[in-house]
Amino acid sequence: MKVIAAYLLAVLGGNACPSAGDLKDILGSVGAEADDDRIELLLSEVKGKDITELIASGREKLASVPSGGGAVAAAAPTAAGGGGAAPAAEAKKEEKVEEKEESDDDMGFSLFD
Repeated sequence: MKVIAAYLLAVLGGNACPSAGDLKDILGSVGAEADDDRIELLLSEVKGKDITELIASGREKLASVPSGGGAVAAAAPTAAGGGGAAPAAEAKKEEKVEEKEESDDDMGFSLFD
């Protein structure tokens, strides 16, 4: 990812066709190590291609990926076996325990009994 980020930074900076040296300079400026193999792989994959077309193509591919995040979160409590009421009951128990702890101002030393 850092090599891709360095490439995009170079393109945004006005360098339409960054070289391996350009990417190494960008990565070196933030103290990141430059992996020559990954840089060469990226440069060979994007050679002769327009970055805006590559980004648009990537967005189309990501749009087809299902992202059922909401359904998974809603199903998680029922999969645990207690339904939605169990977490609420646990929260009430925790509140009661916390109230008891707060009422013991002497921290259990019984100095004022």
